[in-house]
Amino acid sequence: MARDIEVIARCSESDPGTGHSRPTFSPAWKASRDHVVREAEATGCRTRVDAAGNLHARPAALGWEEPAWLCGSHLDSVPTGGKFDGVVGVVVALELLRAAPWAPVELVVFAEEEGTTFGLGMLGSKAWAGSLGPAELLALRNAGGQDYLHAGAEHGVDPERLAAERLVPGSYRGLVEVHVEQGASMWRAGVPLAVVTAINGRRQFWCALEGTANHAGSTRMEDRRDALAGAAEIIRYLESLGRDLSEDTASTVLTVGRIDVQPNALNVIPGRAAFSIDFRSPSEAVLDRGEERLRARLQKLAAARGLGIDLARTEVLPVVPLDGSVCERLRQAAQRLDLRLPDAASGALHDTAIIAPLVPAAMLFVASRDGVSHNPAEFSRIEDIALAARVLAEAFRP
Repeated sequence: MARDIEVIARCSESDPGTGHSRPTFSPAWKASRDHVVREAEATGCRTRVDAAGNLHARPAALGWEEPAWLCGSHLDSVPTGGKFDGVVGVVVALELLRAAPWAPVELVVFAEEEGTTFGLGMLGSKAWAGSLGPAELLALRNAGGQDYLHAGAEHGVDPERLAAERLVPGSYRGLVEVHVEQGASMWRAGVPLAVVTAINGRRQFWCALEGTANHAGSTRMEDRRDALAGAAEIIRYLESLGRDLSEDTASTVLTVGRIDVQPNALNVIPGRAAFSIDFRSPSEAVLDRGEERLRARLQKLAAARGLGIDLARTEVLPVVPLDGSVCERLRQAAQRLDLRLPDAASGALHDTAIIAPLVPAAMLFVASRDGVSHNPAEFSRIEDIALAARVLAEAFRP
């Protein structure tokens, strides 16, 4: 598995010294997926790519129609990301095909989990689950202007087969995705693995403030309608709101991750500022209450500065409780290995959240050093990753 991680890390559009970049359907992404195909087929497995662009691999003795455990994650990355995000779940599944060929396991590599290539995350799992169709995929563009369907055509994406190959509820025994925690809790506590029992809900917004672009030198402070200054005040409020809401639920978070300013000139007062808002919580009640407070306060802050405001909600994903029986199966497997697995909730979204309504699903977290992720400094211990593979082999034992 350590070798797999290093081989995949070298499949990158960026210099490895500055991180690892694998946009979905790029040559680097294809090279990483090709490595997984070669390794799976070298063990005697059969592979296929579904119409949504997701890779599947099974032992040759396990027919495609037989019930199996899904296990895997993703290979695409954020720009200059780390070695372990997504990759850990793929190499654990690959190792199960090598070391536990008796286990009824199907490796899956989901396409475009991160969302940084086409502007929306978990496209492969959403298309397979039927929550996105050809029309929606056709509207999503990458940096080169290609839509998901045309960019993915040479990698197995086929809109004509999407409906026929849609994931059928009950067709799998379950799904377990191994993933790095992407938080510091487990590392600080000295906990190598944890069972994820829920995935936080997420609501995303795009907020645009309209002011007046004007000369930076001759416009008095009291005469300004500075959209960027208004955005700064709102962003500070959002930070305080996130802190207030996290007193009710510790893993509630609010983030402004992107901001666009116009005209973005040295000597011009910004006439327009637009920014993203990412709001996550394990509680639907907190999400509802937080959105209500957010909307009311942003309108008030914009009005006080004489700014126009357009606040659009761009995504709503509910809190996803994971399957109790699969979680318990992982705990019992760990106990047989003299290991106790604590429970955890995932603040980050994963393909598991999309598949869970259709297939009994759980996740297994591996500790992340200092909680660093989406960063070249991302690190998880190989012995913890190997321990995750042992727990899954025990859990999947017929």
